[in-house]
Amino acid sequence: MTFAFGGASIDGSAYTDVVDLAGRSPGWVDTAVAAWSAYGLAVFALLMVLGWWQARRTGAVTAVTALAAPVAVVLAYGVDAVLKLVVREDRPCRNLRVRTLEACPAPGDWSFPSNHAAIAAATAVALVFVSRRLGAVAAVAALAMAASRAWVGVHYPHDVAVGVLVGVLVASAAMILLRRWAQTLARRLSATVLRPLLAAP
Repeated sequence: MTFAFGGASIDGSAYTDVVDLAGRSPGWVDTAVAAWSAYGLAVFALLMVLGWWQARRTGAVTAVTALAAPVAVVLAYGVDAVLKLVVREDRPCRNLRVRTLEACPAPGDWSFPSNHAAIAAATAVALVFVSRRLGAVAAVAALAMAASRAWVGVHYPHDVAVGVLVGVLVASAAMILLRRWAQTLARRLSATVLRPLLAAP
């Protein structure tokens, strides 16, 4: 028997307002938001690859920092996933009578916090340590990703807000910790077969 937390008492009315707005919006808007919600995480992966590619021209230390960005994102995802299992909040589309743009996830696919929001926010934070310009682009994209998850109906607003918070905190801690060792790692890796990853030819 499953005992899951229901988040409707926190901001269920805000959730239904967002879903209702999505239902009244032009079809092209909903299509664009739904596509971003479903496939937008690929953009964050591409931004990290771009960050690494540019970092190779800056120096080995920056390249090591860029290579650490995916690690920080994976850590944020891991923390987020553990929180999901601890809280076990049902999806809002299972507790509330609403019509959503995206099919409601299966029972046991918990809602709190949002994995998408955590991954997107963690990517943005990690990229700030590599390139402020790329970090700014990723931050805007991360906010759009977080908002899209509520828009398509699969998360409460507090799910995405906490997901963003998890991503920011975990990625910040991971990247700050890495910065202490970046120079040592760069020196050691530069003496190995991994050197091409740290410097442009």
